[in-house]
Amino acid sequence: MRKKNKNQQLTAAQIAAQAQAMEEAEIQRAFEQGITTLRDLISPSSIEIHSDYFRLGTKYGRTLYVYGYPRSLITGWLSPLINIDEVLDISMFIYPVDTAIVMKNLQKKVTQLEASISVNSERGKIRDPELEAAIGDAEELRDQLQVGQEKFFRFGLYVTLWADSLDELGFVQRKIETLFGQQMIFSKVASSQQEQGMNSCMPQCSDQLLIRRNMNTGAISTSFPFTSADLTQEKGILYGINMHNNGLVIFDRFSLENANMVVFAKSGAGKSFTVKLEALRSMMVGTEVIIVDPENEYQRLCDAVGGSYIRLSLNSDVRINPFDLPKVVDAEDANDALRANLVVLHGLFRLMLGGATQNANGSTTVAGLTPNEEADLDQALIDTYARAGITSDPLTHQSTPPTIANLYDTLLHMGGTGPNLAQRLRKYTTGTFAGIFSQQSNIDINNQMVVFNIRDLEDELRPVAMYIVLSHIWNVVRAEQKRRILIVDEAWQLMKYEDSANFLFSLAKRARKYYLGLTTITQDVEDFMSSKMGRAIVSNSSMQFLLKQSTSAVDVLSDVFKLTNEEKKRLSNFPVGQGLFFAGQNHVHIQVIASETEESLITTNPVAANPGK
Repeated sequence: MRKKNKNQQLTAAQIAAQAQAMEEAEIQRAFEQGITTLRDLISPSSIEIHSDYFRLGTKYGRTLYVYGYPRSLITGWLSPLINIDEVLDISMFIYPVDTAIVMKNLQKKVTQLEASISVNSERGKIRDPELEAAIGDAEELRDQLQVGQEKFFRFGLYVTLWADSLDELGFVQRKIETLFGQQMIFSKVASSQQEQGMNSCMPQCSDQLLIRRNMNTGAISTSFPFTSADLTQEKGILYGINMHNNGLVIFDRFSLENANMVVFAKSGAGKSFTVKLEALRSMMVGTEVIIVDPENEYQRLCDAVGGSYIRLSLNSDVRINPFDLPKVVDAEDANDALRANLVVLHGLFRLMLGGATQNANGSTTVAGLTPNEEADLDQALIDTYARAGITSDPLTHQSTPPTIANLYDTLLHMGGTGPNLAQRLRKYTTGTFAGIFSQQSNIDINNQMVVFNIRDLEDELRPVAMYIVLSHIWNVVRAEQKRRILIVDEAWQLMKYEDSANFLFSLAKRARKYYLGLTTITQDVEDFMSSKMGRAIVSNSSMQFLLKQSTSAVDVLSDVFKLTNEEKKRLSNFPVGQGLFFAGQNHVHIQVIASETEESLITTNPVAANPGK
């Protein structure tokens, strides 16, 4: 029996020895192969700590702390540091202090300062403004703390710089110290405390440097870090890259109080490229786009998306009748449709019948109609509609509208100034400009993109054509409310004439009611902004895009948009595709970027448009 127990003991000892041998073998195998944990995956390959820098793997770092501040801080003083184009880690530690303790310390401080002033006075020394200012600040702070208007804190600010080499690290440090020095803020390298500085700037809320400065609520609030301009929304289209923080500018223009936009730029700065890119991306979210194109810049884009390209010229078959009435559904608009169109026609015929003269400064003046001519024209317009069976009764508005030929006939057979007006109108009915606007309309705006090209029209007829086209578009917009963008390129051609400028301003003012966003593009900034209507259009546009400008235009825009000196300086030096993007009260420096496919559709550069040639 004893022998059996002995054999059992030997067997247990053997099992234990085998288990120990297996464990040792497993440890040896683990030691040889290595065990990879999450810490191993996220940790750097090595850490070196030196007196004034540290090294994590291949990256060099250095921690600075701020120890001195000016007497007062302005809101956003930290913004240049946050938006600098360098890799930084910034940590801010804020510790609240009991008000009672601060009040007691302030009492002692005021007593010491007053004693110092008294001693200096007894010794016959001149007054010390620094001491007097310190007493004033301390007393003011005591009053604010007493009524709870302010609280007291201890504030620590640390900055860790990162670079690929020590030379680059020194360069970045000098940039940071220069930024601070410009605002009378003083910083130092955390000598012999780089490890503590590195830990203090890591996202673990561990203040190991413990270098703090007393601040009240007002001073602390100026250091709020999130001051970089941001224009990103949850919905909208991509306008470009925010050059302040490399974020995306995704924006819905219809979310503003109105969806109007003005685009100012000198020739070649990228204004048409920018607007075409917005139009293309807007179509992807279901927005209809209508374009008035005076230079044949939008045809390739229109053809690519299957849009309607309407070429207006004296030789084309396209006809637009300015007497067309909108087929409105709204009862209020229906009752006002004829009256509104009569007002539009008055402006149109002042433009057509008034004699244009070129001034010495290059501007154009249109001689208006005399009061008698105005009265006769008004009566002739009403009579012309009446002969076609159209009156103020909305039920008659479905009748076939009259044409300019009918107005000519009415003027010719009426008394007063009618025959004279008819003779001046004849070139649009049977003369040089006959056909295009003197017959019934034969176009149908029923496409997601419609482009009206007026490049081939004579210079004298072009402003008239733009006016009539805009009037026709406005009638379509009023007839059926959809999310639409109307782009008017080279709008300065309309701003040269008072009546067409008034009509464009009327569109800008009333567009929001009909779910329309008006985009006005011009390169002739001085003439546009010198017009009262031009400035009014800008005021009625919630979005503005300022691309590179000529030196003379910078001063004009700076006055209108209240630009800072830095923005003013940049405005004349922007590279192509960069500019200031205003949306409501916010504005950012933006870079317009398109994909290769988008660029091939919208660029006017022949090399980029035909890469294989």
